[in-house]
Amino acid sequence: MKTHYYLGWFNDFFPENLGRVLQEDITDRKSLAMISSNPFLYEEEGATERSWLDQAGILFDDYHLINYHVQKEDAQAFILNASAIFLLGGDTLKQNEFLLDYELSDLIKKSRAVVMGASAGAINMSAKWLCSKNFGYPVENSALYDGIGLDNFSVLSHFDLENNMELVQDELTALSEEINIYASNKDCAVRVKGGNIDILGNVYLMSHTKIQKLDETL
Repeated sequence: MKTHYYLGWFNDFFPENLGRVLQEDITDRKSLAMISSNPFLYEEEGATERSWLDQAGILFDDYHLINYHVQKEDAQAFILNASAIFLLGGDTLKQNEFLLDYELSDLIKKSRAVVMGASAGAINMSAKWLCSKNFGYPVENSALYDGIGLDNFSVLSHFDLENNMELVQDELTALSEEINIYASNKDCAVRVKGGNIDILGNVYLMSHTKIQKLDETL
């Protein structure tokens, strides 16, 4: 049963109920593959995301940070052998390009590992997403990008949604006619497990131009 976590951003640590279900879902803890969102950097990435897991008591034997300083074949092997995969937060566009360059998307889709993504990582896990300057991207013209497509919906994650509801609806109206969009800000999560969708925090569903706040189920 495949399990995917679309996370916002957590200022402190995972809420207790999120930590609990992650503990239950991640039973194999041999290795964690972390996919960079700034893949040209030498600096260590993922310390914040790893601290969330550490605090929840989810520790792995091995940790692999995947970026351009790792050979492509090695990166693919880390994904193939991972117990869990974490797409890190940061630069959505750079991470998207890196996934294409290293041909990681299909490997992630086929993996039986638990897949998590925070902010940019959650966006790139989705089927497609809108790149717009109104969402903070350094572009003049809006464009749709394909994500990994773990589930057939779009994600807008870690965006100041509550104060920009009209903007969000205007920007995403066309896409919402095509697929559902899950929109959230901080301290939120959408878990997809065996076709069931669970909600943590303030998460909104936009479908066919209508937007509604979802009840928490975690």
